[in-house]
Formats: sequence, C-alpha cells, structure tokens
Amino acid sequence: MNKPKKRIAVMTSGGDSPGMNAAVRSIVRKGVNAGLAVFGVQRGYEGLIDGEFIEMGPRSVSDIIHRGGTLLKTARSQRFRTEEGREKAKEKLEKLCINGFLIIGGDGSFHGAHKLSKIWDGQVIGLPGTIDNDLYGTDLTIGFDTAVNTALYAIDHLRDTAEAHERFFIIELMGRHAGFISLMAAVSGGAEEVLIPETKTDLEAIARRMEAGLKRGKKSCMIVVAEGDECGGAYAAAQRLHELTGRDYKVCILGHVQRGGSPTSVDRVLASKLGGFAVDAFLEGHTDVMVGEVNGQCCFTPLKETWEKKKKLDSYLLDLAAVLAT
Repeated sequence: MNKPKKRIAVMTSGGDSPGMNAAVRSIVRKGVNAGLAVFGVQRGYEGLIDGEFIEMGPRSVSDIIHRGGTLLKTARSQRFRTEEGREKAKEKLEKLCINGFLIIGGDGSFHGAHKLSKIWDGQVIGLPGTIDNDLYGTDLTIGFDTAVNTALYAIDHLRDTAEAHERFFIIELMGRHAGFISLMAAVSGGAEEVLIPETKTDLEAIARRMEAGLKRGKKSCMIVVAEGDECGGAYAAAQRLHELTGRDYKVCILGHVQRGGSPTSVDRVLASKLGGFAVDAFLEGHTDVMVGEVNGQCCFTPLKETWEKKKKLDSYLLDLAAVLAT
C-alpha cells in the first residue's frame, strides 16, 4: 500500500512585494519534485481562516516568475489576531491534513506564523517577502531590490526637472520604521540628502548645506526621505526647508508604486533560492523559523528573532553618502 504524500501549503501575506510569485513557483515545483502535495492558500490569513485552499502543480505556476503582485492574492486579517481566528485557521489546516505551512511575508505575517506554531502541530516556515528589507536574519528580503530600482528610476527622471528649474526636490519613499530603501536609492541616485528613521534629522543643518552647495555652483538638490522619518514626511520637511532657505521646491511621493512591477533578476533569483530552501527546511524537520541568505549562504533564523533583533543599516554607506553629496 502506497504511503500517503506529505502535504504543504504556501501563502503570501501582508503587503505584496515583487518576487512573491517567483517564490511560490519555486516552492510548488521543488515540493512536487520532492514527492509532496502542494496547496496554495488564497488571500493570506483571511483565506486560511475561510479554508481557501487550491491544489497546485508545476503548470499552476507557469509564466509567473516575471510578474509582480501575487498569484495567491494577499490581505491583512483582523480575525487572525484573535485566538478564535487562529483556532479556525488551525482547524482548516488539520482538516486538509497539512503537514507544513510556508508563509511569504514580513514581520506582521511572521508574528502570526509564530503564534500559529504554538497551537498547531505542523511545521511553520517563513520566507522574507517585504520591500522594506527590515527582517533580521537575511541580507536581502524578496522585493527590496526591485523597490530600490523603482525609486532610482524616479530619482533619475526627477533630477532632469530639478536641474532644469533650479529647485530642490524631496522624494518620499516607503519605510515606516526602516530606511534601507531610502539609503540605497539616495546613494545610487546621487541624492544630496537622505532622511531616515534610524538617524536624527536636523533640517537647519540640511538648509545650511543646501546654501553652501548653492555657493559652490549647485543649482538643484535632491533629498530622499523615508516616510517614517521624524521630520513628519516629505511635505513637512519641504515646507520647513523652504522657510529656512527661501528656495522653491517640489515633492514627489512614490507610495505603492514601489511595491509593484516586474521583479529584478536579483529578486527572482533570491525568491527562487529561498523557495527551494524552504522546502528543504520542511523536509529536514525545521519549524518556527525563517529561511534567509547571509553572505551568499542560506540559513535559518527563529521567527521571533526576525523582529526582536534589530537589523542594522550599513553605517559606512551612510557616512559615505554625505561625502559623495558634496
């Protein structure tokens, strides 16, 4: 008599990020290749509570590696924040005899995954899918590289207008609690200033540097600000700098544009690698962990550590940004 196949389910949760589809594709094809039955959960934790499972095979994930968004859809769930909601999710997993649950998402999704692992006997494994790059235990998160390149595209185009009109531009990027996108986009885009939650913002000092740059012959200035910076956002910073310098300004808020679009090769490869490694982690018996990549090597980090331990910015790059802007 044939032994029944082990079953895994994959879900995308929280904010979408480019590369989620590539990760789903990798999990499905690696899982089927390893003799597993693979199911997709639609609409995140909301769909899990409602039992929205679909069985998936290699053809289910054809022609999606280059697509942004998520084939499985995503949603934020208030119900899963309750014990009753988590119990219903557990019941749905048990009813379908799921052995492993793979969640692609960020810290909010991982909080939920960790709580689920405490009440359900199956294995819970996270994959870092967030443009913010703020999860401890991986050098890059799935979607971060694409978000940076989207921001860079905007900076490059806005610089042309800024120089033509001899004014300063402030570009607000996503990052409520972390400045990874803003720092990388500012350095790669040659911005004069970068304002991020990890450092103290001194608008008076920035105004002095802007005036000094004007005296050296700079006619325009590009300032990148993370949405979570203490200055209060791009409009507040721009207005204050206008008051201090008297210079005209324009504000550009990229918003959700950063989440969409076709993933870069970096995100496609990372997502594919971590998707395959997540299946390996299941087969090896791991649970309540996130799979990540550090220094080119796949690794495991307990889910709780991904948000409890602070991921540090590259301090050298931050210092260098100020020098390169002179």
